Order: sequence, then structure tokens, then C-alpha cells
Amino acid sequence: MAVVAVSAMSFAQSKISIIPAIGYGWRTAENPDGLSRQEEDYIKGLKSGLTVDVSAYYNLKENMGLGLKFSNFSASSSGMFTATDSQGQTISANLSTDDTITFFGPAFMFANFSENTPHKLLIDIALGVITYTSKTAGITGKGSNLGAEMNIAYQYEITKHIYLGPKLGLTGGTLSKMTVNGQTVNLGDNKEGLSRVNLSAAATFRF
Repeated sequence: MAVVAVSAMSFAQSKISIIPAIGYGWRTAENPDGLSRQEEDYIKGLKSGLTVDVSAYYNLKENMGLGLKFSNFSASSSGMFTATDSQGQTISANLSTDDTITFFGPAFMFANFSENTPHKLLIDIALGVITYTSKTAGITGKGSNLGAEMNIAYQYEITKHIYLGPKLGLTGGTLSKMTVNGQTVNLGDNKEGLSRVNLSAAATFRF
């Protein structure tokens, strides 16, 4: 019975934190030079979109946790483009693009979840793989590289096991090459910047 009691106490002290969040993200990379007004408006639609992320942490100590983080950013844009061919005829085409940026990797968390206050503060940082996928009219471009995420959140204790509040985050990453329909393309000076700012509502579930 003593062994069972000690094991139960040890399990009770092992805290798991699951933190999902949903919000909006804004990509911060500057547009390439020499774009037309049409192209700038089109790219503007891909600069912001829905962001969803979830983290899971095991508390190593009272205020520190180690775990995994996944995030997904999605944006889309569509528009009519016109061009003149070699014979002087005007050609119009309606294009649509769907962009997705995902991140996955190990993460470290610092939070005052164990302190006797309803006001909770969370800071986490993660390093992992960031992947970019862009689909336009049957053309798919994809690339991945080392990426990073950092978040800070304020949460209010609804119950002993549920906290809610806003979260501000930064995502960083850059691509120097991509695979377009199976062909590797070096981007040169026009690297694809994947960095963005995220603002979301986050919940913490502890058990």
C-alpha cells in the first residue's frame, strides 16, 4: 500500500499542459522589387491569414516544461491578370493561390502555472522545421528549412485546470530554394521570407 501511495503521489505531481490556440497571422517579409500594382494587390492577400497551433508540455519543474509545438498558417488570394502576347493580343486569366506554412519541433516553456494566483504568464520558444507550400493553377512549390517560434501569453485561471487568454507570437524562417513541380529552383537574392507575427486566443488544459 505504501508503494502504491508513493506512486500515486508521484503521478499527481507530474503535470501535463496542452495549449491550443487560434488567431491571425501577418507575414513580415517585404515584397520583391519591380512588381506591378496587380501583383502587389495579389500578394497582399497572401500576407495575412488564419493561424492555428497546439503545444504539449511535460513539467520538468514547477515553472518549466519541455514538449512539442505544431503551428499552421494558411492564406489565399485570387485575381484577374492581363498580359499582351507576341501578336499584340490581350490575354486575361483568373488565378488563385493557396499558401500554407507549417512548423513542428521541440519547445521549452516557462510559466507560473503552479503559483497561487489566477493571473498566469507563459513564455515558450521552439526550434524545428518550417515548411512552405504554395499552389497556383496546377503549379506546386514547396520548401523547408530550420525555423523558430517564440510566444508570450497572459491567461486567466477559469478553473484549476483551464486557463484562457491572449497570446502574441513570432515565427521565423527563410527559404533559399524550393521544389516547383519536382524541379529544384534556387531563389537567389529573392529568398522566400516566412517570418510572421501572430495574435491569437489560447487555452491551457492541465492534468
